[in-house]
Amino acid sequence: MNSDRNQRRLLAKQNAKEPVCLHRIPESQWTAEPPPRIIEVWRSRSFLVQVFDEANGYQRMSICRTAHNGQSWADLVTWDELMQLKRECGRDRDAVEVFPADQDIVNVANMRHLFFSPEPLTFKWASGNR
Repeated sequence: MNSDRNQRRLLAKQNAKEPVCLHRIPESQWTAEPPPRIIEVWRSRSFLVQVFDEANGYQRMSICRTAHNGQSWADLVTWDELMQLKRECGRDRDAVEVFPADQDIVNVANMRHLFFSPEPLTFKWASGNR
């Protein structure tokens, strides 16, 4: 999406009306044709979060900023922001971010994806591992 200055101003005004913390968007307010396997949508002033059911009991949380710079959606979601967003969506559990092999890269937007395992991860570095 390329946007002009007026569209970006309108988007900034709409974003300002949203709360600082994420709130769940009712399914009745989703787009007419939501993506396959989507189960939740969350929105705040700064972020859009979509949660998807994936294979074998996994869930995927897709995160993007709600600001647009004229060429693309704003980037740079920090580790602390990812942690806060997963808490705000009620997912205080292990998650991983995948960096795929080159042939599997899909880079269509400035989005981050966290994958939630149905079981606690056995390979994580935790406070008891110090």
